[in-house]
Amino acid sequence: MIIPPLHSWNFSPKEAVKVQERLSNRIVRKGRLGKVRYVAGADVAFSKNPPLAYAGVIVMTFPDLVIVETQHSVSELIFPYIPGLLSFRESPALLRTFEKLRLKPDLVLIDGQGVAHPRGIGIASHIGLWLDTPTIGCAKSVLFGKYRSPSQKRGSWVPLTDMNDRVIGAAVRTRDKTNPIFVSIGHKINLLSAIRCALACARGYRIPEPTRQADAFVERLKREHQTGSD
Repeated sequence: MIIPPLHSWNFSPKEAVKVQERLSNRIVRKGRLGKVRYVAGADVAFSKNPPLAYAGVIVMTFPDLVIVETQHSVSELIFPYIPGLLSFRESPALLRTFEKLRLKPDLVLIDGQGVAHPRGIGIASHIGLWLDTPTIGCAKSVLFGKYRSPSQKRGSWVPLTDMNDRVIGAAVRTRDKTNPIFVSIGHKINLLSAIRCALACARGYRIPEPTRQADAFVERLKREHQTGSD
């Protein structure tokens, strides 16, 4: 993939907040998906000594979800761990990995928040802006917002709202009697489409298959890299 630069990554935490505030107005929260042939899942694993990011991207066919490409990168961690600013810690490694792709995904699922974020721009939205591609945040827990529990049946969902009761995402039950995931718009997609796509990608597990496979991939990469370094 060719990814035109949106900005540099050399920011202090205070400067990073201002970047988020500036970019949040550029997120497209509407739009219908065209034909989706390829869907990508992306995730990052970390080590402390040395501080490294292991980024992985899995590209799958859609709707049958067959893996057709995997790419990875290993990068030194520069930005500190600060809740709400995880994109500045993880995105550089992820973008380096996306640049290696031969196949351009039509839709990207990120293990993290989209607009369900205090400043309306989590990592899924930030990556979506960089890639200029429809992107969905599929998080395992809530960073920001409130919700009531959806019914226990797969496919049920309820809105995730901010403190002013504006809808910023959804708690989605992807498997019967299993904790929901938290779906939000990343970029260039509407919420109902994001929910439907997340459910279409959830095949018997709580986590949608693209991000589930990406999570397993980066954990395996981390183990292999650390074993090779011993």
